[in-house]
Amino acid sequence: MDCLYINVHPENPQERLLKQVVEILNKGGVIAYPTESGYALGCLLDNKEGAERIRQLRQLSDKHDFTLMCPDLSHLSHYAKVGNVQFRYLKASLPGAYTFLLTASREVPRRLQNPKRKTIGLRVTPNKITQTLLGFFDKPLMSVSLILPGEEFPMTDGWTIQEELGHALDAVVDGGFCGFEPTTVIDFTEDVPVLVRQGQGPFNP
Repeated sequence: MDCLYINVHPENPQERLLKQVVEILNKGGVIAYPTESGYALGCLLDNKEGAERIRQLRQLSDKHDFTLMCPDLSHLSHYAKVGNVQFRYLKASLPGAYTFLLTASREVPRRLQNPKRKTIGLRVTPNKITQTLLGFFDKPLMSVSLILPGEEFPMTDGWTIQEELGHALDAVVDGGFCGFEPTTVIDFTEDVPVLVRQGQGPFNP
C-alpha cells in the first residue's frame, strides 16, 4: 500500500483529511504525525504488529519507554496509576511539552511497558492537528519521537519524512515545522517528581 501524504493546516486542521488517517490507523497502519517537539511515529494501542514496526524502524531495545499520546487528562488515569499529588501536577502542566513516566495500569499491554519498572510514558500535546486526530478515538496512540538511528533530534519536515520513510509508513501527516526541542521527561512513579531529561517544559519540583 502506498503511503498517504497529506498536508494539514496547523491552526485549522481539515477533519475530512484526518478521517483518511483515522481509517488507516483503524486498519493497523503506522503514521508519522506532528507534535510540539518534532514529528512522532504512532499506531493504535492494540496494534501489536504496528508497535513492532515502529520498534524496528527506530531500532529500539525492549527496555525503551514507549509513550501513550492521550487527548486529555481524563485518559491518563485509565492507563496509569495517578494519585492526587500527580494529578494536580499533571493538570497544571498539560497540555504541554512534557512526557510523564508513570506506573502503568492493567489497560496497558505488557509489551509496551518498561519490562523492569512496569512504567509507561504519557503525553498530552498542545498540537492542534494531533488533538483533532485523537478526538476521533476513545484510546491513545502508542507513540515514540521520530528520531532516526544515529540522530539526536526528531525529524521536523513532513516531506522529508515522506521521501525517506514513506516506504515504511502508511501515512505522513504534514503539519509544517513544529519545533525540534524534545519534551521534558519527568518520572512521577512516586509522590515527588524527578527530572529525567530537561527539554522545552520548565521543571518545577
